[in-house]
Amino acid sequence: MPAVLPPTDPGSLDKLIVRGPGARSSSSVGNLPRLRQVALAAHDLKRIAGELQETFGWPEPFHDPGVGEFGLENAVFAAGDTFVEVVSPVKPGTTAGRYLDRRGGDTGYMAIFQVADIQSARKRIADFGIRVVWQIDLPDIAGTHLHPKDVPGAIVSIDWAKPPESWRWAGPAWTGKASPAGHDGVKEIVIEDKDPVACAARWSAALGIPVETIEGLAAIQLDNAEQLLWFTAINSDREGGIAEVVLQGDSEIDTVIGGVRFRSESAR
Repeated sequence: MPAVLPPTDPGSLDKLIVRGPGARSSSSVGNLPRLRQVALAAHDLKRIAGELQETFGWPEPFHDPGVGEFGLENAVFAAGDTFVEVVSPVKPGTTAGRYLDRRGGDTGYMAIFQVADIQSARKRIADFGIRVVWQIDLPDIAGTHLHPKDVPGAIVSIDWAKPPESWRWAGPAWTGKASPAGHDGVKEIVIEDKDPVACAARWSAALGIPVETIEGLAAIQLDNAEQLLWFTAINSDREGGIAEVVLQGDSEIDTVIGGVRFRSESAR
């Protein structure tokens, strides 16, 4: 039986449920909710994007001019039907730039989750007192960036797409439609934080998925997507962040790129 994970704010998180390893969640739309995109923040976009492309053999990335709103440039790679993004500040005073400073260098920066019902997700987020720092609603996609003080460990975004297979953030090939792709890609991430139990509780509140204890660690299973979020203690004084990304594949890759350990599932 798992330990009960104490919330950061008992007044707003007393509705959290902790489940045992045998329990399962359900979704009305296929494999949702799912972790659809992971982002790294890096000082040198070209170098880190080049290392990812060379290591995994991914096709040319999409460069989204829209991230200029945040003072950034980016590269978005399709990894199956999930995505790995690299962002770099091009102006002073950006959120990503400050995050790079607090992490002491290149790092895992953001996790974007896709849900079936964005309005229900936003209501749940509001009910838990989680602040929203940016929101957009378009005909084929919606995004909701959460305040990192309320959901620590990374920038978390709760998004929606129509049709569900599409993903505007990956460019024209994925806007309003699905691009030909395999169904492998991102399967697990590891989030490190000074208080991983409390951090997991906050992600649980944002996602509406209970926390489990697996192999002695706090974890959240996205059962329909067969994905797993791990929460571990940080072993330094720097701020928490995404420390590891596990990808589905047959290769035996195990390397560090942009301050993040990347592994193929077969290398575990």
